[in-house]
Amino acid sequence: MFRTDSRQDRGPRPARVAHGPARDRRALPPFAAFAGSAAVFAALYVAAGAPTPLLVVFEQQWHFPAWVLTVAFSSYALGLLAALLFAGSLSDYTGRHPVLVGSLLVEIAAMLMFVFATGISWVIAARTVQGIATGAATSAFSASVVEHAPRRHKQLGTIITSIAPAGGLGLGALLTGVAIEFSTHAGAIVFAALALIMIVGTVIVAFSAETVSPRPGTARSLMPRVRVPLQARREFVASVPAHIAAWMLGGLFMGLVPTIIRDLLGLHSGLLNGATAFIEPAAAAAAGIFLGRLPARRTVLVGGAGVLLGTAVIEAGVVTGMLSLLWAGGVIGGVGFGASFSGAIRTIAPLVPPHQRAGLFAAVCLVAYLSFGVPAIIAGFLVAPAGLRGTVLGYGAAVLATSALGLFAQYRISRPR
Repeated sequence: MFRTDSRQDRGPRPARVAHGPARDRRALPPFAAFAGSAAVFAALYVAAGAPTPLLVVFEQQWHFPAWVLTVAFSSYALGLLAALLFAGSLSDYTGRHPVLVGSLLVEIAAMLMFVFATGISWVIAARTVQGIATGAATSAFSASVVEHAPRRHKQLGTIITSIAPAGGLGLGALLTGVAIEFSTHAGAIVFAALALIMIVGTVIVAFSAETVSPRPGTARSLMPRVRVPLQARREFVASVPAHIAAWMLGGLFMGLVPTIIRDLLGLHSGLLNGATAFIEPAAAAAAGIFLGRLPARRTVLVGGAGVLLGTAVIEAGVVTGMLSLLWAGGVIGGVGFGASFSGAIRTIAPLVPPHQRAGLFAAVCLVAYLSFGVPAIIAGFLVAPAGLRGTVLGYGAAVLATSALGLFAQYRISRPR
């Protein structure tokens, strides 16, 4: 249940992190464990982005309505959100290994469901299972990568965990687009390869040293904790429109752009679909790296302006039928996405003590992934009565209004009381 909490919440005790990976003959060397964990974490999001260009191929192959396509896209985000809320802190109690190995096994099952899918219902089920696996693994992998990082590479570990999701989504879409362009069995090839990668990843995790000592409280950790402490409430409320606008733009670009390219621009190319879907999350990942030195508030403002301008350029591309404007809007909006989200996190995180951050981040994730998935589903239902162009323009108008509200909220909160 979502609620704000004005009391000083003691929260669960912090996980007992080992002072270094346990030394045994089975464990990988520390740097190998660090590099392997980072690579597997990124691969999870490569797999998450891989279905994006394939959805329009499935639509042509199985002849389902356009709204079903958006459900197939968004089911991943909703499954991920559910897993984050219920299992986000599980590895703090059981240790990293059980959660990561279990999540990767579920991910392998999802990849095999894609390989043997015979209809869109299988794809929706596979996307949901994939979202659950990714959500359960995300917080555990984020912690594991940093904990395995050698002392001189701790900051690198933090950077990897912040850019891997967006970068992986874009890379997965791009690679699948290449496979569609040059093969008639792209789905089977892509998901069989990803299943093999996840099997290798499971072995890497199993032979990496455990970094957290198990402790009591596993059952209690499965209760969702979505709390905004009093000291962070004002900043959280001000950041909500920025999160909504940024993640709605991400949903527009990843969920609807392949259909826009085919139906509004009249272009039929899997490679083009994958390359276009790659642009926005890749720009977001780059922004997370290069804008990290800006003050947090300024980063949010730059990001909000980027989302606003990028959405306007994308809308212009839809109206004029110019792919170049669609690409330019994706780059600008992607930079805005990465800047606004990372800046908002940097603004709000220092306001609460460590034992309250899990609940606060759960609240941020709740806003983010609902904004990523639900509007795309609504847009899918509106395509039939309003047409694709009208739906995209209306969706963009909602992003523009929300982004403007976010900029105003950031301006107001930055002024001295």
